[in-house]
Amino acid sequence: MQLTDTAAIVTGGASGLGAATASALAAQGARVFALDLPDAVGKAPDVSGVTYLPTDVTSAEEVSAAVRTAASAGVPLRTVVNCAGIGPSQRILSRGNVHDVGLFAKVVQINLVGTFTVLATAAQAIAETGPDEHGQRGVVVNTASIAAYEGQIGQAAYAASKGGVVGLTLPAARDLAQYGIRVCTIAPGIVETPMLATVSDEFRAALAESVPFPKRLALPSEYARLVLAIVDNDYLNGEVVRMDGALRMAPR
Repeated sequence: MQLTDTAAIVTGGASGLGAATASALAAQGARVFALDLPDAVGKAPDVSGVTYLPTDVTSAEEVSAAVRTAASAGVPLRTVVNCAGIGPSQRILSRGNVHDVGLFAKVVQINLVGTFTVLATAAQAIAETGPDEHGQRGVVVNTASIAAYEGQIGQAAYAASKGGVVGLTLPAARDLAQYGIRVCTIAPGIVETPMLATVSDEFRAALAESVPFPKRLALPSEYARLVLAIVDNDYLNGEVVRMDGALRMAPR
C-alpha cells in the first residue's frame, strides 16, 4: 500500500517508538497525525509532515475528535499505528500487600482498551474511504511486547494487557477484512527508548548481553522500518511479528 498523499495516525507519537514511526511515515509522503498526552505534545520534536494532537487514548471522545481531524485532511486515512502505552511494575503479592487493582485496570485501559478504541474508531473512518486498485483501504499496526509471551516477575498487568493486544490481532483482521483493512501487531523486545534513558550504562549493557543476536538493544528506527514493511507488504495480515533478536525473557 502506498503512503504518498495519504493520512496516518500514530498514537504515543511524541516520543520513542511513536516519534520514530511518525517521522518515518512522514518521510514516505504521509500526512501524519501524532496523538499523545498534552505534556508530551508540548515537548515533541518539530518534524515536517507531522501534526501533533493532544489526545488521551482512554477517552473515546478525544479519540473520535482526533480521528475526525485526520480523516478531514483532504487525503484518505490509510494507516494507523498504536504505540501509546505504559509499563509499571508491581508484584501480585509483595510484603503482604496485594497488587493495586486500580493500577492493573489502568494499564489494561491504556494498553489494551486504548488500542482497541483507536483501532475501531479509525477503522470506521477508513472504511468510508474509497479502495485502491487492489481493494485496500488501510492497515492498522498495534504494539504488543514479548512480555505478552514471557512476562517477567512484576509484569502481571503489563503482560496481561499486551497479551490482549496479541489476542486482538487475528479477530480484528478477520472482522475488518471485508472493508479492505489489514491488522498486524509488532511485539518488540528491549528497545532503546526514553524509558531506558534513566538506567545505568551497566544495567543497559546487561540487558543487551541477554539478547542472542544482535547483542544490543533494538532501536526505535528499527521498529519504524518494520511498520513501513508491514504497510508495504499487502499480504501481511492477522500476524504478530516478534522484533526481539531471538530473546526469550527469563522470569526476572
